[in-house]
Amino acid sequence: MKIESVAKSGETSLWALTQIDRVVAEQPDIVLIELYANDAALQRFVSLAQSRKDIGDILDQLRQRLPQARIIVMAMNPFSGLRGLIRPFVGSYISAHRAEAEKRGLEFVDHRPNWQRLTPGDLAAAIPDGAHPLPDIASEIIVPELVKHIAGGNCRE
Repeated sequence: MKIESVAKSGETSLWALTQIDRVVAEQPDIVLIELYANDAALQRFVSLAQSRKDIGDILDQLRQRLPQARIIVMAMNPFSGLRGLIRPFVGSYISAHRAEAEKRGLEFVDHRPNWQRLTPGDLAAAIPDGAHPLPDIASEIIVPELVKHIAGGNCRE
């Protein structure tokens, strides 16, 4: 298995639109997408309507140019503290991205319920800056759910 990341910290769906050629060049079997988080930050000035249009355009282009690829849109971890305060409408962005994926018959994986099973103290320790989870804890929470989803329940732990 080869994993290639095209992500860039702090970028929005506007930037992601410029990266489609790069993704297509990799000819992936699976494309994992999460683009709502920075779009939802007030200082980024990406409206909900623009974010919805962008994710729709991205999904359409990926489906057209990578017809064999499995495209999975995701909701990741919750936000807290200042990082949460600057994203007062993040739920609306997630809902819009989910709707755009589902409208196209694409998959959506929501990791937030698994994060919400943590105690408040454990959650704060796992996401100390309120936005970016510690890699080892993120792996423990995200990877099993993603593997289960991709394997369709045919994977043993």
